Amino acid sequence: MTGWQAVRRLVPEVLGVLVRRYGLFDACEDAVQEALVAASVQWPVEGWPENPRAWLVTVASRRLADQVRSDAARRRREEADALRTPPAGGEVYPDDTLTLLFLCCHPVLTPPSQIALTLRAVGGLSTAEIARAFLVPEATMAQRISRAKQRIKAAGAGFALPPPAEQAARLGVVLHVIYLVFNEGYTATSGTRLVRADLTAEAIRLARELHRLVPADGEVAGLLALLLLTDARRGARTAADGSLVPLGEQDRTLWDADAIAEGVALVTGALASGPVGPYQLQAAIAAVHDEAATADVTDWRQILALYTVLERVAPNPAVTLNRAVAVAEVHGPAPALALLDTLSADERIAGSHHLVSVRAHLLELAGDHDAARAGYQEAARRTTSEPERRHLLGRAARLA
Repeated sequence: MTGWQAVRRLVPEVLGVLVRRYGLFDACEDAVQEALVAASVQWPVEGWPENPRAWLVTVASRRLADQVRSDAARRRREEADALRTPPAGGEVYPDDTLTLLFLCCHPVLTPPSQIALTLRAVGGLSTAEIARAFLVPEATMAQRISRAKQRIKAAGAGFALPPPAEQAARLGVVLHVIYLVFNEGYTATSGTRLVRADLTAEAIRLARELHRLVPADGEVAGLLALLLLTDARRGARTAADGSLVPLGEQDRTLWDADAIAEGVALVTGALASGPVGPYQLQAAIAAVHDEAATADVTDWRQILALYTVLERVAPNPAVTLNRAVAVAEVHGPAPALALLDTLSADERIAGSHHLVSVRAHLLELAGDHDAARAGYQEAARRTTSEPERRHLLGRAARLA
């Protein structure tokens, strides 16, 4: 992890400190962003402070004071003083990230606004990245995040963990937000890198904190297990040149055995202890993949059975798409292609490169190499991820 990646992980902690002290969520976030700009200018020239978090808290606090007082002369004087005066290195700040997470999931917000605000304030994603995740223009997402902050301010929400009953009501959104942060890190939606390890690590850290807070909740344990079991393969997902390596072709000796063991233990305990939810089922599927010594011995019948249950518990087109892959492994490509036809009219996935690439894969299995090659090429045109684009074009070239 680079130094600036480590600083990025500090952002929700610094924001949590300011919101706890001063309230004013929207103003605090602006102040933290200004402190980051100041750090990006000063630290490369004058050297890194001994305590980066304390430095950011100090500078952001002074920027916030400037905003509140609206005193231009005092603002200029305090900005210069903040950059000259090293903060007290011995001050210890609590990690308020989890409290911030629940605040972003306040019930006055709609679920999309809860997720967007949390991805911005806690996950550290840019507005552009969140907009791509929601398939909306960046300007639209910026307005949504701004309105969300204003609604939290108008609601007079305090900076504290909600009572247990309210925690339970917000838990579903909190879990979904952590899941989205992890997914953006594990397969970046755009850019030259396939994986953003800073985001996957932050999502796992948040899931651990949530599991510590509510250890008896099966879905929390299931989510943590899913993230661990999925992230365990990260070291084998890319080749030396950064290109994508499909699951079936990965060197499994590079997988993280400790993470797999922890994930399997978590999901086994969760499945045995109570009602089964979608995160537990996804974790169980990941465990079947991870426990297979080679791709050839993967228990696809069990995976298909789990996807069938998952589709009943939490139906969505992404689950159907993955079930189609399992159907092809067990029953062949023809019924899988028929299953994909049911998704063609679903606007939630019809324009996705994932649907096109899976169809191309199934056509390749069926022996229709011309149609498969065209499908891979079309999927490559639709993706905004450079590693995925290169992988898809490589698959098309092999069929030529």
